[in-house]
Amino acid sequence: MNIQEQTDSPDRIGRNYLHDEVAQRLRALIQSGEMKPHERLNETELAKRFGISRTPLREAIKILSSEGLLDILPNRGAQVASISQTEIEEVAEVIAGLEAIAGELLCRNITDAEIAELQVLHEEMRAAYERQDAPTYFARNQQIHEAIMMSARNETLQGIYANLSSRIQRARFTAHKTPDQWAEAMKDHDRMLVLIHAREGEALGRLLRDHVRSKKAVITATFGAGAKG
Repeated sequence: MNIQEQTDSPDRIGRNYLHDEVAQRLRALIQSGEMKPHERLNETELAKRFGISRTPLREAIKILSSEGLLDILPNRGAQVASISQTEIEEVAEVIAGLEAIAGELLCRNITDAEIAELQVLHEEMRAAYERQDAPTYFARNQQIHEAIMMSARNETLQGIYANLSSRIQRARFTAHKTPDQWAEAMKDHDRMLVLIHAREGEALGRLLRDHVRSKKAVITATFGAGAKG
């Protein structure tokens, strides 16, 4: 690779960025599923990709280790962490409760314009489902759930939700589904939009709680500590 190609690389990080920016880039790779559970980090390749030395990279690895996203292996570097069954159960239950609350609050606070935006996202997600375009489906799915949380207009709720998202959200929105599970999830989202348009908060809250709980088995199969990397 010549100097011009290195300069033009979209993944390069400028010299004035701190290790928290490196951590943000690594976090995004993990949450997007590009870096899989149990995958070992190649520090040399990552440093070259980001255009940095290994010192800020190692600091970033420590940050993600403290968040539970990476496991540091004695004398063997680091790898993307798996998720224990206990953590899946506990975090999924909390997120289910948070989204249930968000659904109730949303129906009190959402504007017609925001409902229209959700409808567009939903239609794009359904189109992706019908053509079996999993990456687009998962992306729109995550956008919809995040939009529901934002439309609740409760910063405390949003803060708690964001703090939990690093681990379980990655698994939740990229875990593989059987055709029947995928069809059932799509039906849930169809029903969500009906309830949002009707502003039926209690029913939406119950549906969101059940919807999140239904993901536990899928997450465990794909990202659990016993799953193959």
